[in-house]
Amino acid sequence: MLKQKINTEKTDYKSIKPIFDKSKKRVYIETYGCQMNVNDSELVLSILQDGDYSFTKNIDEADLILINTCSIRENAEQRVWGRLDVFRIAKTKKPNVKIGVIGCMAERLKEQLLEREKIVDLVVGPDAYRSLPDLLRNVEAGQKDVNVLLSREETYADITPVRMDENGVSAFVSIMRGCNNVCSYCVVPYTRGAERSRNPETILSEVQTLVDNGYKEITLLGQNVDSYFWKDEKNPEKDVNFAQLLEMVALINPTMRVRFATSHPKDISNGVLYTMAMYENICNCIHLPVQSGSTRILELMNRKYIREHYMERIARIKEIIPDCSITTDIISGFCTETDDDHKQTLSLMNEVGYDFAYMFKYSERPNTKAARQLKDDVPDEVKTKRLSEIIELQNQLSLESNKRDIGKIFQVLIDGLSKRSDEYFSGRTSQNKTVVFPKNDYNIGEFANVKIISCTSATLIGEVAENNRHETIAELKNIIDETIHIVEQKIKSTIKKEKHHSNKHKKIKKIWKR
Repeated sequence: MLKQKINTEKTDYKSIKPIFDKSKKRVYIETYGCQMNVNDSELVLSILQDGDYSFTKNIDEADLILINTCSIRENAEQRVWGRLDVFRIAKTKKPNVKIGVIGCMAERLKEQLLEREKIVDLVVGPDAYRSLPDLLRNVEAGQKDVNVLLSREETYADITPVRMDENGVSAFVSIMRGCNNVCSYCVVPYTRGAERSRNPETILSEVQTLVDNGYKEITLLGQNVDSYFWKDEKNPEKDVNFAQLLEMVALINPTMRVRFATSHPKDISNGVLYTMAMYENICNCIHLPVQSGSTRILELMNRKYIREHYMERIARIKEIIPDCSITTDIISGFCTETDDDHKQTLSLMNEVGYDFAYMFKYSERPNTKAARQLKDDVPDEVKTKRLSEIIELQNQLSLESNKRDIGKIFQVLIDGLSKRSDEYFSGRTSQNKTVVFPKNDYNIGEFANVKIISCTSATLIGEVAENNRHETIAELKNIIDETIHIVEQKIKSTIKKEKHHSNKHKKIKKIWKR
């Protein structure tokens, strides 16, 4: 499957941690929305740290306040309007502080943000972050400034994100930007632009840097990772699809966990599933948004698959990766949804047996295809009732899933303290389930083998398994040995093919001479 070796030393990456320097102007950043926004905030901080700014976690110290926004649902935007009221108070206390709105809401509501919110000095869309230093110079000179231009090329591939996480254990790596799917309810194609994939060399360089800095887990990000495709204009043999990229990342370090989000039912391939099954360090968890169990509603949503195709993909996941957890997104009350459509969603949930789900009421977004062409005709109280039934069912399914794990031993990556007790650690299994267990003598960032003794619908509760460290080391050794064996087999296969090609070429030359 592996077509080529990518040079991971090509890009010159800098320090990946925030700079706290009181001699510089300080920037405070709040982030709302998806994982892509988290990664974008880290890109923005990198750009600003290359200029005149250092990072602060204290809003009262800030010379520049940035809020990275989300437009996916109305309540996400309402939260931002509320935060701007708080920032107004900060500006009253410190009149020289500059306030900027960045991200998807900036792209969608640029005029409103400047006209309604007089405190906003700067509005910058997701593809315009490189222009921040120039825009800020204009703001410092007394102007308000805006750049929300979308790009067909921008991937920020040459910029090293400055990691703002607290634990130094898990990090996000963007592999692509934008989206071409144009689901009828979704604003992403209008706020983030067309889909474009990032050069794999820069992705692998970024991952290697994270490994070198002690990170134990990375998540490859894209609106639809399965449609990742890097086309090499000079040599088609060097084109890279998502299954190949996933393998390249897994081979960087066999002890580093690899996750990805988000997959699309129409694009997730058997190649991706077999790659996951082949490499122990690729986590057994797939987030596969279904949105609705009704084919009629899926067609109105422009999801480009039907219920039967979705269930075929689920069957293949369970066949190829039997212990894979499956999570999803579900929207209740989409345009024209009937009781029967809703029942079909509930029946699909039961059939799949999701481990976890993000569940929402439909929220019409301005200028989407659904807003232009469909009527938001399901009453809010009906949406709420249906959503409550979806949540209740998912809680049952999650509890059943977690109960099946009681008595099993899982390798858990410790990523922090339990929210309820400093005497307990919290971590996640390969299946992305949260586990809490007594700290013993472990540290954040380490792996522990944990036996599950009880659970709730949201959390597994465990205890450290006996001989845990010995077993963990043995597991890592097995992973390394298995990876070395796979690489050796691929090298042998490549050499064999090259010899065959060479012998065939020699025979042709002999025939030609005759």
